[in-house]
Amino acid sequence: MTQLLPAHFIRTFMLLNAAVLVILLFTAISVGSVSIPVNEIVQAIWQSCCTTAETETNTHHIIITLVRAPRAVVGACVGAALAVAGVQMQGLFKNPLASPSIVGISSGGALGAVLALATGAATYSILAIPSFAFLGAFMTLLIIYALATQRGHTAITTLLLAGVALSALLSALISFVITLSSIDLEISREMIFWLMGGLGSRTWLHVYIIVPCFAIGFMLSLYFHRELDIMLMGQETAHSLGVDVQKVKWLLLTGTALLTGAAVAVSGVIGFVGLVIPHITRLLIGPKHRYLLPCSALIGANFILLMDMLARTARPPEEISLGVLTALVGAPFFLYLLVHHRKEVGY
Repeated sequence: MTQLLPAHFIRTFMLLNAAVLVILLFTAISVGSVSIPVNEIVQAIWQSCCTTAETETNTHHIIITLVRAPRAVVGACVGAALAVAGVQMQGLFKNPLASPSIVGISSGGALGAVLALATGAATYSILAIPSFAFLGAFMTLLIIYALATQRGHTAITTLLLAGVALSALLSALISFVITLSSIDLEISREMIFWLMGGLGSRTWLHVYIIVPCFAIGFMLSLYFHRELDIMLMGQETAHSLGVDVQKVKWLLLTGTALLTGAAVAVSGVIGFVGLVIPHITRLLIGPKHRYLLPCSALIGANFILLMDMLARTARPPEEISLGVLTALVGAPFFLYLLVHHRKEVGY
């Protein structure tokens, strides 16, 4: 397995992306219909996190701590989670076309979230929506894997076709649930949000949902980075080298469902992040998952923060759907990958 860059260059690349992430977090909090100076942001964060003194209640402080800061943190975590999920899927299926949105896992998570709202489970527990979203994503992943895999080999054509068909079915089920719930306009609007994708009205509650789910999914994937590298050489080779292929596969698939389900639970369906970001990162630094996973997480977080700032500022005071913007970027890229892959396999 070749590595495009020496390890110290990759570490520098990660540090640069981490610095960019910090800058984008402050920028995301600063820009908007009301511009806020960076020194006020630092002061508000310091008062909220590091002092016991009574915090200010001026307008800027409220905007920073209750509106923009949780939105920025949720956006960064969602981008990182979807990117890591994409890396895992592409490593397990040995193909750069695999991603949560392409094969329908995001739609499965959205169906779970919609069902949590429709059944009223979301009113009884804050964990209902993320739990339902995880189950929906995991069940979808199991169905896709069962349809596309024979004798340990996953055919990418079958994977994509099964993903498209299942996504259509899940979208129909979501529309059916929304139709049944149309009598309650508030619930219907919330359901439509999960289909469009966005970070509007995100609170610290959403941060508390996404952060632990991302931490677990990311650490699980990073723990198995060596096994992911070996499995790129084939499952038989991995087994001969002492990898418990089935155990690793199911743990990573569970982690993928957790990352995707949590992202959908707090932001709705945001497509193509898990496709575009891992592929670009792989082109930049190489295929070793020890570096690919953290670099993809950082770039994914930066990408979503940039797209969300564009969504908020392109047509003020209106806000463009974040899922629409990522689709506008990701769909052409997916078509390019599809054509490129077809040329490689000769049809």
